[in-house]
Amino acid sequence: MKNDLKKSLIESVNLKKKLIKLNDKIQHSISLTYETIVNNNKIMICGNGGSAADAQHLAAEFLVRLRPKVNRQPLPIFSLAMDSSTLTACSNDYKFEDIFYRPLKALGNKNDLLICISTSGNSKNLIKVIKEAKRKNIYVISFLGKDGGKMKNMSDVEIIIPSKNVARIQECHIFLGHFIFEQVENLIIKNNKAKKKKN
Repeated sequence: MKNDLKKSLIESVNLKKKLIKLNDKIQHSISLTYETIVNNNKIMICGNGGSAADAQHLAAEFLVRLRPKVNRQPLPIFSLAMDSSTLTACSNDYKFEDIFYRPLKALGNKNDLLICISTSGNSKNLIKVIKEAKRKNIYVISFLGKDGGKMKNMSDVEIIIPSKNVARIQECHIFLGHFIFEQVENLIIKNNKAKKKKN
């Protein structure tokens, strides 16, 4: 068991080191997320299964608080994996492919931002919501895994984790979500301080 732990730790660390090669896309994601907020637009985030949990996790940290010592205004982000009534009604009355598409169609506006999280890049409901986002001129950032799957080349920014191990991909996704949101938060704080100095 000790050897298994060591192997998993080494695998996780080595994969995270590869994220340095994705720096340009990560910086682009930071800029796009920040610009969405300062321009008074909103962010919608979605995924399936563990990725749905990550989407809700990140949305909660933007709406409430990311870091214990950093108090700022709540930021406009919400998960498209809505309440159980909405999810089951949509799946039952229409189809599972529509669970993200319908709320985005109702609530998404031009220049908003959609963040999709998928380890495979092949989820039909995510492909459908991206197509609707592009139709409505909503920006899209996708966190993907493996080779990017069918979602590859559909988004404005794609961060593809080069691994076939779902757990390792998810670890990188949540790490990147935290890092990007932390950097956006820093930019917001810096911007607010600059505004106070001018006044």
